[in-house]
Amino acid sequence: MSSLLTHPAPVLALGVALGLRRIPIRLFMVAVVFSLLPDFDAIGFRLGISYASWLGHRGFSHSLSFALLCGAFCAWIAPWLKASRLLSGTVAFLAVASHIALDALTNGGLGVAVFWPFSDARHFFPWQPIQVSPLSLKAFFTTHKGTRVIASELHWVWLPLMLFAFTCRAFMRRKR
Repeated sequence: MSSLLTHPAPVLALGVALGLRRIPIRLFMVAVVFSLLPDFDAIGFRLGISYASWLGHRGFSHSLSFALLCGAFCAWIAPWLKASRLLSGTVAFLAVASHIALDALTNGGLGVAVFWPFSDARHFFPWQPIQVSPLSLKAFFTTHKGTRVIASELHWVWLPLMLFAFTCRAFMRRKR
């Protein structure tokens, strides 16, 4: 998996690119949470749920079906988010889908159940440049693995996304 530090990066880039006038702060904050939500399935390890199970890590909660459910939920609560139903649903869907994509770009684990419930198969992208993050916080912060993960995520996720976001922002300002 990508680290919990990096999963919000696409949402943050979207916020920088479009600005908080286009994405209300409530929707933005919910989208940040939703970008992390799929990894709550890691609690399954403590509950004895097998990693390979549809309820296991990178199972149902890492599927496009789950992303659609999250999008539908945010479309339903759109008035509270102070945004249109279309914007709320789309941003929430993209927040979860970005989590799925980032995990499919990592170089470890069993893959991502992108197409569950239609298929139990786990998938990666053919290109996997992101160093997989250890599931343990202790391993992340006390070994060189954490340093390698951060370096990989800065190179392959944060820098390209921020370059894209600030370019979009500059283009939008110039257009005004």
